[in-house]
Amino acid sequence: MRITIKLFLFIILVVCFSCEEQGLFVDCRDCTASEPSDTYLEINLDMNFQTGETLVKIYEGNLEDSILYKTRQVSGLYTTVTVLTNKKYTVTATYYIPGNYYIVVDSATPRVKWEKRQCDDPCYYVYDRVVDLRLNY
Repeated sequence: MRITIKLFLFIILVVCFSCEEQGLFVDCRDCTASEPSDTYLEINLDMNFQTGETLVKIYEGNLEDSILYKTRQVSGLYTTVTVLTNKKYTVTATYYIPGNYYIVVDSATPRVKWEKRQCDDPCYYVYDRVVDLRLNY
């Protein structure tokens, strides 16, 4: 009995903390009938410590590859960029807090999931498309 409970708890933990960020539930409002080839990469910024604009750089692949996709100045808490699905993007945000520059890095690989059970009609759902560039201290 104890082994069954331990095995069940292990499987629950693996599902909850897996690297695949598709989630267990689909927001049917974000579904489309046709498979998307591109999507919006949602970038969340932290403006608590900053005055002015934040420099945001989007790279294709890993940061070490140095393949710059786009650069933009952002003055809000949130921005979106159109990117291709099934491709990794690394995003950096440079914040200036008087006396120091801070660079925050995160990455995402927008992927498409075919969902046939959770919504009224079968549809395509894009997941892992949010990049969190808020300062953690």
